[in-house]
Amino acid sequence: MQEIRGKYDIDRDENRIFLKGIRENLLEFGRRFPSPAGSSYYLGDDGTPWTDRKRETWITCRMAHVYSIGALLGYEGSKELVDAAIKGIRGELHDRINGGWYPGVTAEGETLPDKQCYGHAFVILAASSALLAESDGAKELLEEALEIFDLRFWDEKEGLAVDTWNTDFSVLDNYRGLNANMHTVEAFLAVADATGREMYRSRAGRIIDHVIAWAAGNEWRIPEHFTKEWEPELEYNKECPADPFKPYGATPGHGIEWGRLITQWALSVHKEDEQARKPYLEAAEQLYQRAVKDAWNVDGAPGIVYTTDWKGVPVIHDRMHWTLAEAINTSAVLYHVTGKERYASDYAGFMEYLDTQVLDNVNGSWFHQMNEKGEVTGSVWPGKSDLYHAFQATLIPYGRVDVSVASAVCRAACGGTM
Repeated sequence: MQEIRGKYDIDRDENRIFLKGIRENLLEFGRRFPSPAGSSYYLGDDGTPWTDRKRETWITCRMAHVYSIGALLGYEGSKELVDAAIKGIRGELHDRINGGWYPGVTAEGETLPDKQCYGHAFVILAASSALLAESDGAKELLEEALEIFDLRFWDEKEGLAVDTWNTDFSVLDNYRGLNANMHTVEAFLAVADATGREMYRSRAGRIIDHVIAWAAGNEWRIPEHFTKEWEPELEYNKECPADPFKPYGATPGHGIEWGRLITQWALSVHKEDEQARKPYLEAAEQLYQRAVKDAWNVDGAPGIVYTTDWKGVPVIHDRMHWTLAEAINTSAVLYHVTGKERYASDYAGFMEYLDTQVLDNVNGSWFHQMNEKGEVTGSVWPGKSDLYHAFQATLIPYGRVDVSVASAVCRAACGGTM
């Protein structure tokens, strides 16, 4: 019994070993992602590429990021997979006429319309990680990605990123959203850590200040959708509540994820200044605790519900794997930072749920969507599109809390401390 408890205990080596095994299985599972041109196939339940689906930029970038870390960790074949993904990002996914990146290409190779902040943030993340892994073309990719993001997506006046342009960047959509801004924070912190460009860490802080203010005024449930004047639209998509990118209501998984990113930013900026970082760490705890209270095991079954209304009542009960991954990450980070046992206890509960219900021990990877009965479903996320959230959850619990995951691994590989 002690051995079983140790498997989920963040303070025991058994848990490190457990996560290492999951990490190795994930890297093996995803190896078939590159198409001949390099863009990522959507992976099916057993890792078989679904060649009849569109190949999207954000997925390709996530796989480049994952295998860049795999290369830094010394996993055989990872470097070649990074190079393939970078080829796709610089090739068929890149708009050589108007600049930037298409959202993706169809199965037949036709480009998809618009230019999305979400995808461009992931280009920055992928390029930053590939740079650390010394992938050919990564430096040039990163420079171009930052240039286009600075020009088209960053709003210096607001201190936030806009969301979607049309393909030739002539019309900016009125929608503003925090999902893209969350991954912009992640990307900006990765750039600052990988290159020393502290301007991007400062920009991440400006976004974070907005998010904390909005959340604090809404009982720590983060508004996700906004008008072009950055006025919250709390009823947005009420008729389409299960949207994979713009669901109605609060998304507890995002509250959890923001908690980790805020903690990382605060510790990286206010290294020795406890008073300066205190309000940010308190906000991170509030966001995490609100999300877990609203969403974890709230409907008589284990798991974290996808969305709630603005009173914390579940709307979409399905469990998404990425939310669990972020709960694992943030509970670990908050435990390391605060020393509070409640976070270690939460972590153990999340790990047990992962082990007993979410790990696919037959086909590999994690089940990406399950209903409240614990049955695998695919109404929002069929198959297993990428490795990003699950893979990072095998590293962040034992990584440096003030450094982005790829840079933390890189520094450890060079003799430092991860």
